[in-house]
Amino acid sequence: MGKVGVTTAVVCAAAAAACAVTALVVRNRMRNSGKWAPVAAVVKELEERCATPVGKLRQVADAMTVEMHAGLASEGGSKLKMLISYVDNLPTGRQELLQAARMTDDYAIMKVDVRGRACTKTAEFMTASQRRLMSGDETGLFYALDLGGTNFRVLRVQLGGKEGRVAKHEFEEVSIPPHLMVGGSDELFDFIASALAKFVASEGEDFHLPVGRQRELGFTFSFPVRQVSIASGTLIKWTKGFNIDGTVGEDVVAELTRAMERQGLDMRVSALVNDTIGTLAGGRYYDNDVVAAVILGTGTNAAYVERAHAIPKWHGLLPKSGEMVINMEWGNFRSSHLPTTDYDQALDNESLNPGEQIFEKLISGMYLGEILRRVLLRLAKEASFFGDSVPPKLEVPFILRTPVMSAMHHDTSPDLKVVGTKLNEVLGIPDTSLKTRKVVIQVCDIVAKRGARLAAAGIVGVLKKIGHDNAVKDGGRTVIAMDGGLYEHYTIFSECLQCTLKEMLGDEASSSVVVKLASDGSGIGAALLAASHSQYLQPVLS
Repeated sequence: MGKVGVTTAVVCAAAAAACAVTALVVRNRMRNSGKWAPVAAVVKELEERCATPVGKLRQVADAMTVEMHAGLASEGGSKLKMLISYVDNLPTGRQELLQAARMTDDYAIMKVDVRGRACTKTAEFMTASQRRLMSGDETGLFYALDLGGTNFRVLRVQLGGKEGRVAKHEFEEVSIPPHLMVGGSDELFDFIASALAKFVASEGEDFHLPVGRQRELGFTFSFPVRQVSIASGTLIKWTKGFNIDGTVGEDVVAELTRAMERQGLDMRVSALVNDTIGTLAGGRYYDNDVVAAVILGTGTNAAYVERAHAIPKWHGLLPKSGEMVINMEWGNFRSSHLPTTDYDQALDNESLNPGEQIFEKLISGMYLGEILRRVLLRLAKEASFFGDSVPPKLEVPFILRTPVMSAMHHDTSPDLKVVGTKLNEVLGIPDTSLKTRKVVIQVCDIVAKRGARLAAAGIVGVLKKIGHDNAVKDGGRTVIAMDGGLYEHYTIFSECLQCTLKEMLGDEASSSVVVKLASDGSGIGAALLAASHSQYLQPVLS
């Protein structure tokens, strides 16, 4: 094992030991004080129900792999949708891949259109998107809209080809008012199109759109969609707290296009992708060893590159690349091996989508803070944890957001001042004791690390499916492109995930697996895919 492996192992072991010691000290102190005994009992039960020993995690990983096979075999065959994305070539920026694509002396190419129909292109012709992707010369000005949670981003990207890569990009982030998340479809898309139009109006001189050309957009839409082409797809269901009338079963590209027209915005959606597919495309553009992407933010999902012949439900001719990107929709994964609690069951029962998105409700940023709130509420009711009365704000669902949980969890001050401040500011609970604050941190630790370890088990399940869970010879790498605020900003969560991957894969195999943060990857990836599917690309000589 190399120096990096030794260091990682030491860090993981030290973190685990420190956590265990802290938890033991807190439990012992609570047992020694009569009034703290009910608190200790609640925390102990939580710890036991959330336990994720490596044996259980391997069962979760195996279950994920089994469900992946089932979802690829037939529509509705699994809780995992395993959606075909119609993305069969990813950006690489590498000219040499063009040479690898030349299968015969006359460079015969089989072109497969979006409906699975095929025609043979003789002589030297490739599809424009294939050539652009393989030669890495995506150029021009492209926009992206990234809608996937309580915020959305609008981006513009100036692509400079294989030499300049992403020459320049700008973005703005916009918060969605809560009432629009449960209102009407037109109201939501009009709000989005209005923000996009304002962003386009601020386009500076550094961005160049050729005269006479229509602006083109890559639309990252991070909800379950049944895609029927690269630029159209119908919404299957809303997730992540959205529940909007009239959109389910409709083409989301058509919804956005009509909203842009109402705003007087002349823009064409040339690619519809999920955030994970956008992240995968952006990751592959910079690193050819990227095989999968995972989002851990408000919600969670994964996408990966599958062998086309391993997709029984694909009925068209196989794409020339031999590959197809699959959008797993892994937030909907469920298994009897998942360690769940009464808090999780109650949260699910009271949600907008009971019985759905179980994995997401255990590991994503939308829900971790809410699970913490429910545990603290029980402590307040059954153990007078915050005094004789239950703080009124503690009874408000989702008032305790995961960024607040993260801030408290990372508090290393001697008196845990941040914990005390957040309890007061968010929940209206003043003057908490140090012992109370320590218990809060312990609950944060249990909930966050269960989520991180289950996320790691999901990644191992994906690696098993594509045969990358064993040691790679000749210094090969397996790269997972990761995006999402939960992973990026909740350091204890991300470090625990990394340590768990090492624990599950072993030293040798884990040394070749790299989790690479791809911040803003989904938006830039969508712009890259918009470029490769531009209406202005014509078939060209290879």
